[in-house]
Amino acid sequence: MFGKKKPTPQIDKDQLELIENAQKRIKQKKRLYVHFVVFLIGAIFLIVANTVLGIGENVTFFGKEWFLYAILLWLFFFLYHLFNVFITHKFMGKAWEKQQLEKLVSKQKQRIEELKSSFVKEEKIIAKSEVYNESKNETKKSKLTIIVAAAENNAIGKGNQLIWHLSDDLKRFKNLTNEHHIIMGRKTFESFPKPLPNRTHVVITRQANYKVPDGVIVVNSLEDAIDASKNDSQPFIIGGGEIYKQALTIVDKIELTRVHESFEADTFFPSIDTSIWKETANTFHAKDDNHAFEFSFITYQKK
Repeated sequence: MFGKKKPTPQIDKDQLELIENAQKRIKQKKRLYVHFVVFLIGAIFLIVANTVLGIGENVTFFGKEWFLYAILLWLFFFLYHLFNVFITHKFMGKAWEKQQLEKLVSKQKQRIEELKSSFVKEEKIIAKSEVYNESKNETKKSKLTIIVAAAENNAIGKGNQLIWHLSDDLKRFKNLTNEHHIIMGRKTFESFPKPLPNRTHVVITRQANYKVPDGVIVVNSLEDAIDASKNDSQPFIIGGGEIYKQALTIVDKIELTRVHESFEADTFFPSIDTSIWKETANTFHAKDDNHAFEFSFITYQKK
């Protein structure tokens, strides 16, 4: 009750603007009315001063008394004031400003829509070029190849060692894999006395902090190994048995040395499904002084 302030009425911003405009309009009309009254009194004064008091009675311009020109000049300023209050105010007042603003906003919106449409066209062109580039990249992606020597019963090794020694097979392995990435499991890598020259070794292992010589890449999965070899046009997967099994469904080609004999082994190559794989090359080698077994170089391409 006591000490409480009466709430002050809140006036809407638009209402306040209307009130201010109305007050300015009233002041304009008051000034015009004052100007009119002063003009009438001033005109009468000039006439009386000349005709009754004789002020400047001998001053004429073009045969007319000077006060007539003074009254006409003053009338001009009054008419200009009248025009400004009732005419100019209408087409340059708040309504006119609002109309001009709406026109400008409309033009800006139209310009923005034009820019948007041009951006959409550019985005479509960019998107098409990106799709084209992606398709080009797809054609340029690495072609994975398995290279393996397997017996008739698919045996490939025993005790982490090769079961046979075929000179021409080793030469073929060297020629095909030279200057390429070779992907292998840890045990296969450890079967080498040292890393093979002119090749980038990618070793797959789950062991943490697995120590390898400089230049050897260590990864934790076949996917990571493929990613590490993506800049190579044809990385080779060289073993062992589990890596071959994982890779068989994703590789593009198999370079197989088929040893025409069966052996006891602890590591085997998966069977090749001929409904998926097509034989594209087959070269037979007979036994000789350097080769204890018959073998064939066979190339398979995925259908």
